[in-house]
Amino acid sequence: MNTSKYVASLSLDWGDTAHAFVLAHGGSKERGTISASAEALHTWLDQLGERFGGQPVSVVVEAGRNAVIHALFEHPWLEIYPVHPAASARFRKALIPSGAKDDAPDAEVLLTLFEHHRDRLRRLNRDSVQTRRLQLLVNARREAVNLRSLFTNQLRSTLKSHFPQFFDLIGDEVYTPLPLDFLNRWPSLAAVQAARPSTLRRFYQTHNSRRPALIEERLACIATARALTTDAAVIDVAIAQTTLLVAQLRPLQTSIDDLENRIAEAFAAHPDAALFAQLPGAGPILAPRLLAAFGSDRSRYPDPASLQKYSGVAPIREKSGRLMWVHWRWNCPKFLRQSFVEWVGQTVPRSIWAKAFYRQQQRAGKGHQAILRALAFKWIRILWKCWQDHTPYNESRYLISLHKRCSPLAHSCPLP
Repeated sequence: MNTSKYVASLSLDWGDTAHAFVLAHGGSKERGTISASAEALHTWLDQLGERFGGQPVSVVVEAGRNAVIHALFEHPWLEIYPVHPAASARFRKALIPSGAKDDAPDAEVLLTLFEHHRDRLRRLNRDSVQTRRLQLLVNARREAVNLRSLFTNQLRSTLKSHFPQFFDLIGDEVYTPLPLDFLNRWPSLAAVQAARPSTLRRFYQTHNSRRPALIEERLACIATARALTTDAAVIDVAIAQTTLLVAQLRPLQTSIDDLENRIAEAFAAHPDAALFAQLPGAGPILAPRLLAAFGSDRSRYPDPASLQKYSGVAPIREKSGRLMWVHWRWNCPKFLRQSFVEWVGQTVPRSIWAKAFYRQQQRAGKGHQAILRALAFKWIRILWKCWQDHTPYNESRYLISLHKRCSPLAHSCPLP
């Protein structure tokens, strides 16, 4: 494969203690390792930059190595080609059937893949600062929400083991101020039964639970409740676990609120915000996630199919002889696919044609998740065009287009 654009080609295999590299230049290859420190990496890259006079050098790394990619972008003469980990693993298996693996051969595999299949790889272009900030913020929020889900599930499990009446007294949510404050004061049934009814009434009213009938119903539940177990060992440990989890959930929820405020500010300041802010069902959480999914580099997705495939929304068809199997993509950015699927679920009650499509697929016997993925496939095509043309989505215009094209959905979608 012709790589004449570059004065040299570099492959880098990132490691915890050392990074292995292979450098191809002038018909020869240099191999070695670099200490896994920021100073050592940047010093070595600075030396390469001086050696090649700042001329372009290609560098191949495994995708997902965000730390190394951020570092490589500090050197503008490097042009980065990320390789999907599954692609490099399968290519390595094809080249090394024995399965032998260590860092140096991995770097060789990456360079060989680039030299012979460069047409299958795409250079990574850096998004704008505003876009990168928004992308990192929505990813950080997702990780925090996943952590909150982990802690809340653990807390629910702990409460069910010794204090199942808690959910009758508070509800299902356990990370908001009301349940957390309740558990701080009364982490067990015995503790809450020892409290005065007037104290409990004030607690509920202070936390904006002011329906007298509901409060009295909860007080009656407390008075007649019977402990699931009286085993002191079980209860003491469960109370300690409850205290620990409450102490983790409170600052975590505060941090999530802070991230959401930062996301709102970053989204409002983004030049493409208008394309996503008014989408049906998007809202303050999903609109920034959709903007982050598309980014600001219009060349990254040259057609709708490229985003449909990359996001995992487009299905895969496997065919062998007379047999054919259609399934969803396993190797894809899960959060990206989740963003699209969650959003299109919100469009069903808010978009005329989306609701018509959902009902059409229901009559055909399709399941809920399969319908949402099919709907996401259609929505991505629409949003891609809006994104490329810098034109906000217009439901009325799209309905008119359906009628002009005599779409099967048209008879279920009245003209505006």
